[in-house]
Amino acid sequence: MNIMDFNVKKLAADAGTFLSRAVQFTEEKLGQAEKTELDAHLENLLSKAECTKIWTEKIMKQTEVLLQPNPNARIEEFVYEKLDRKAPSRINNPELLGQYMIDAGTEFGPGTAYGNALIKCGETQKRIGTADRELIQTSALNFLTPLRNFIEGDYKTIAKERKLLQNKRLDLDAAKTRLKKAKAAETRSSSEQELRITQSEFDRQAEITRLLLEGISSTHAHHLRCLNDFVEAQMTYYAQCYQYMLDLQKQLGSFPSNYLCNNNQTSATPGTSVPSVLSNVGSSAIASTSGLVISSPSNPNDLKESSGSRKARVLYDYDAANSTELSLLADEVITVFSVVGMDSDWLMGERGNQKGKVPITYLELLN
Repeated sequence: MNIMDFNVKKLAADAGTFLSRAVQFTEEKLGQAEKTELDAHLENLLSKAECTKIWTEKIMKQTEVLLQPNPNARIEEFVYEKLDRKAPSRINNPELLGQYMIDAGTEFGPGTAYGNALIKCGETQKRIGTADRELIQTSALNFLTPLRNFIEGDYKTIAKERKLLQNKRLDLDAAKTRLKKAKAAETRSSSEQELRITQSEFDRQAEITRLLLEGISSTHAHHLRCLNDFVEAQMTYYAQCYQYMLDLQKQLGSFPSNYLCNNNQTSATPGTSVPSVLSNVGSSAIASTSGLVISSPSNPNDLKESSGSRKARVLYDYDAANSTELSLLADEVITVFSVVGMDSDWLMGERGNQKGKVPITYLELLN
């Protein structure tokens, strides 16, 4: 027998098997043929596997949306993954906002209250962006990848064996039908032999499928560990963000009354100037801006109106921009006084033999 004859006979046998299965399946649907039912344990395992697959896909896809809300970016990352290439690094939203704030603060002037605050907020946003990037990387490695491996690996194997079990079951029931229809003794003997073979193949495939399905419990245990890793990554991320914002709040936590929030400014009655309204706000006033509590220290206008000097505590570090300014260190106490004609945002500071201009927003008057 040459190879061509063998292939022709194999194709004919395959076609006959396919036709037999199709007829059996159709007659079962029409109620004209009996169907061998799987045992209850195997049915429960199949149901558990299907349920695991459906919910794993939903959790995986929604986690991807949570970590990367931009659908175009997700598609791009998917394409690069299929091509087995690393996706190009992309600046995320907190990092972009942070850079805008830093650039704006630099242009407005680091020595001004608003410019300095923008720079510090921008630096915090960039730190949050870095933490966000680390969350995505850790979650993808420890949570999304194991879930995807199950869908694309283990479950595909289960689905393949389940399909094979369905075919073996159709072969078995078709053999049972042929045995019932057999009249002659020779035909019955052949049909009984076929039934024994198909029954053996069905039992063997049912056992293989059962063993695979029982591994779903181990899959759940593995996914539970991955879920704990995901929760830990989120906990680390939110703790970092909280700490960053807490540090930022401390840096922005004290401003002179000249810089109270816009809500207080807009509450001034018509015809009343903003400075006159602010001058009526006591030193214990609290202004709430974007969730940050900003307390108002002693009014520096009191110093402007006097000819003497006062002590002031430095709220946070300041690097002098030129030789006319005085560099400051957080929490140090210096002497400050006003100079006629100086910008209202500045005072003259003195530390020992050192003297220079200092921004009011960096100070808290002590007496």
